[in-house]
Amino acid sequence: MRIAVTGSIATDHLMTFPGRFADQLVADQLHTVSLSFLVDNLDVRRGGVAANICFGMGLLGTEPILVGAAGSDFDEYRAWLDRHGVDTGSVRISEVLHTARFVCTTDADHNQIGSFYTGAMSEARLIELKAVADRVGGLDLVSIGADDPEGMLRHTEECRSRGIPFAADFSQQIARMDGDEIRILLDGATYLFSNEYEKGLIESKTGWTDEEILAKVGHRVTTLGARGVRIERAGQDPIEVGCPEEETKADPTGVGDAFRAGFLSGLAWGVGLERAAQVGCMLATLVIETVGTQEYTLRRAHFMDRFTKAYGQDAAAEVRTHLS
Repeated sequence: MRIAVTGSIATDHLMTFPGRFADQLVADQLHTVSLSFLVDNLDVRRGGVAANICFGMGLLGTEPILVGAAGSDFDEYRAWLDRHGVDTGSVRISEVLHTARFVCTTDADHNQIGSFYTGAMSEARLIELKAVADRVGGLDLVSIGADDPEGMLRHTEECRSRGIPFAADFSQQIARMDGDEIRILLDGATYLFSNEYEKGLIESKTGWTDEEILAKVGHRVTTLGARGVRIERAGQDPIEVGCPEEETKADPTGVGDAFRAGFLSGLAWGVGLERAAQVGCMLATLVIETVGTQEYTLRRAHFMDRFTKAYGQDAAAEVRTHLS
């Protein structure tokens, strides 16, 4: 099963200031702030929702196709993804813009000052999925994640016109989208991904009830934080899957992306919705135990031991075949 994952490709530059921002602000001079902070640490992390999802799928051996736009500074990141089983041959490289970047400084009180540079991500709207499909011999599913909004709309419309099944996954972009855009992006989706808060926001912005949305999508996949995930289909009982026990809780960033990576990999394996959700929850647990969205490792014996403990021998036997 050939799955293309569209969405953002970015790097995060995270710095730590040992003092307090508040101590550097002069109340009657806030209209003309000019500050420079000497920071202690710089942590550069690979990110972007599409790259994060593809990284997890690559670890699971499902050879995802990354579709997005990056800058000429993407070479090192591309090599990292290639080494971890990701097909990066359909990434558009901008001739004039850098890869999207989030730069953030955090002070001793955990206050943050950050900036997000969209950069090459704005060129995602120029990517044609037909060219991707022709290169790899066809597409069975396209996951449309947070990206340049015009790019998301173009990919969705192209999937509809070419009859390619697609998953709608707005995540960070849902806050800036209006009801009309959300209606276009979800109508006819084979899968609709969101967390609980986003689920309510989708219903509020579109004016559609839960039942009306279920009538317009094949499956509604809602992540529930520590409670796992719920999968709903019109006219059928929901499937609910819990999370494995955590060994530690280091950083929640990227947990949703990891769930999607596991779930999509399960679909590629053909193991069914419940098993796919279990794989997603297991992979998400590995990420929450690690600082960084692509810093975790997948040791197959360890993965299967924990998977078996969480979901039982029968589930493990079905998944083990594909992992090995």
